[in-house]
Amino acid sequence: QVQLVESGGGLVQPGGSLRLSCAASGFISDLPGVGWFRQAPGKEREGLACISSHDGSTYYTDYVKGRFTISRDNAKNTVYLQMNSLKPADTAVYYCATGLCGDPSNFGSWGQGTQVTVSS
Repeated sequence: QVQLVESGGGLVQPGGSLRLSCAASGFISDLPGVGWFRQAPGKEREGLACISSHDGSTYYTDYVKGRFTISRDNAKNTVYLQMNSLKPADTAVYYCATGLCGDPSNFGSWGQGTQVTVSS
């Protein structure tokens, strides 16, 4: 089982930016895909973005499309989530996980999560 470690969270003002990192214990090219998710208190976990390890294709949910960008660095075995124009509603714990993009039921190897707080 691959191990994932999220980092890069913190406190940011509305309109600010953060880049989250998801570091894998092995080669990310061996994974079908890596997705970013988040969960706010009292809310269900929601998927945000996914990147395929086959061809680098990316997928986004409508509520982050245009603000968030998922990318990868194979040399560092790391997947990133660049978050711009952050809003208070983006406050949540952010997780990465492995799975086939488009099939959320198969995601696993969840990391510990990193807290993102958007507040003035």
